[in-house]
Amino acid sequence: MVDPMGERVLHPPMTTPNEKSAEMSLEDYPLIEEYGIIGDLSTVALVGPGARIDFLCLPEFDSPSIFAAHVDRRKGGCFSLTPRLSDVTEKKIYFPETNILLSRFLSKEGIAEVTDLMVVHEKQTNQALVRRAKAVHGEVEFEMRCAPRFNYARDGHRIERTSEGYSLCGEGLSLRFRSDCDISVEGKDLVARFRLKAGESVSFVLESGEGEPATESVSDFSSRAFKDTAGFWRNWLSKCTYKGRWRETVQRSALALKLLTSRRHGSVVAAPSFGFPNYPGGERNWDYRYTWLRDAAFTTYAFMRLGFTEEASGFMGWLERRVEPLEHGSHLNVMYKIDGTPVTGEFTLDHLEGYRHSKPIRIGSTNNDQFQLDIYGELMDSLYLYDKFGSPVSHQLWTQIRKLVDFVEEHWNEPDMGIWEIRDGKREFLYSRVMSWVALDRGIRLALKRSRPAPLERWILARDAAYESVFQDFWSEEKQSFVQFKGTESLDASALIMPLVRFISPTDPKWLSTLKAIQRELTEDSLVYRYRVNEAFDEHLEGEDGTFSICSFWFIECLSRAGDTLQARHYFEKMLSYASPLGLFSEQISSEGRALGNLPQAFTHLSLISAAFELDRRLDSGMGDHSSFTACASQR
Repeated sequence: MVDPMGERVLHPPMTTPNEKSAEMSLEDYPLIEEYGIIGDLSTVALVGPGARIDFLCLPEFDSPSIFAAHVDRRKGGCFSLTPRLSDVTEKKIYFPETNILLSRFLSKEGIAEVTDLMVVHEKQTNQALVRRAKAVHGEVEFEMRCAPRFNYARDGHRIERTSEGYSLCGEGLSLRFRSDCDISVEGKDLVARFRLKAGESVSFVLESGEGEPATESVSDFSSRAFKDTAGFWRNWLSKCTYKGRWRETVQRSALALKLLTSRRHGSVVAAPSFGFPNYPGGERNWDYRYTWLRDAAFTTYAFMRLGFTEEASGFMGWLERRVEPLEHGSHLNVMYKIDGTPVTGEFTLDHLEGYRHSKPIRIGSTNNDQFQLDIYGELMDSLYLYDKFGSPVSHQLWTQIRKLVDFVEEHWNEPDMGIWEIRDGKREFLYSRVMSWVALDRGIRLALKRSRPAPLERWILARDAAYESVFQDFWSEEKQSFVQFKGTESLDASALIMPLVRFISPTDPKWLSTLKAIQRELTEDSLVYRYRVNEAFDEHLEGEDGTFSICSFWFIECLSRAGDTLQARHYFEKMLSYASPLGLFSEQISSEGRALGNLPQAFTHLSLISAAFELDRRLDSGMGDHSSFTACASQR
């Protein structure tokens, strides 16, 4: 406890008697799609049912968590602000064109609202999470509990009474908690219980303890934060150039992708969370709070398509700093921390039970230094497009680009770990071979377009050899399809990238036959599996995969490019129905139609944007009245 004189008390991270009780049941964990997301371009918070913030890492995406109740309901820590109503119906919405979240609670006893935001504006100086509880109708009782558990619930923390409110101090992190209602201390937590009449509201602010506290009241600060933050998001979104049929859906995807970008560093995380499983109860649980070069490059392309060149420029600056120190013959890492330093390995949070008992809870990654050739293709494609639609690359960056293309020219035919980062040894993957061709092709195009010096003869020979290899080494006469890797008969939905990067015509007979094979073996209605688990190699992991939403949107775009816009639109709009109520997608969809994996997933949202663009283009131009794909399929 803390007495009125403000004595400091250390709360050790030991379990309480309640925490020694039996494991929580699966039903105590929300569904993944029940979470909303707010953020400030440095980190994000996940807001679950009951207006509980179950996840938050501070100060940045890849910092240790202070709330992690999404992987342990008792020990992980959370920040709840819940109305006490019976027979309540809860709804969540975003304020239009913003990332400000509203949780509304409807009951015969009254109507209550909780507004959540993380402060973001052009002159932002201090991180702040702002929560406001309001009674709309009737008289509503609320309970607030701020229960931080520092450093992935491994460290204790001090609570100190201050003139502004309370300070919460863990190892290496200091936070300040302010409110315009009375707060008490219960054990490790800050607690408030209060009643509000219709029209009344109470605000809570959890902010960095490093900067100076605001001089205005908590209520005034909360109101100003709402106006400034809403203005920021709406001003940013006004620059979006997409005006097509699915404008609201595409804009929500753009807002989600923006939340995954670091304003400070220019990098983009694959997803902002860890611990949400690809298979409930299994061990396919990954930490996605880092910058995968592949994901970030694709995201940059999505931003450029929407007119957000500033985000593309920020990532290009971050990328240039990664490429600059490369020596000849060395390769890029697959992923980096958001500040560009290497991810140094993986550890597990064995003291937490895991989302719906899914363990291990992995922090970091063992795949950080895998050899994955395809990343050069994604990077070179984004660099080429940025040079074309953004700003021409500098002389210094071109010098480094030549190193990347030279590396691919020397290593394009080597086995690697592939896009799916398998743990069963290297292979010659179709996707890696195609993307090696992309890297070489875009390097050649950049050199020719800007008349830059380059060893074009060597690059062209390697590009053409990679092209021939795809048709010679990865085509199966038996399947009448391109296959996952050299020497197998198994299919992989990553082949869907081939027409999207203009490696092959979307109406080429061999491609249409491949598309039909993918639909036959990997597709269920609009949902597409990336491959059949353990069919061609042993992943040494328990559990199954769901369908991969990026593959589903790739499939839709391929259908559209093949001329079957009617089927493509049908599948696209069916896929949208698998989004969360807030329009967010995780990585996968389960056989029950539920979200799997970390939320939101950049890969999924950027492929949704690409598919929407392609469908709009086809529908606006009247293309696709006949279907090459359907015609080909009917002949087989």
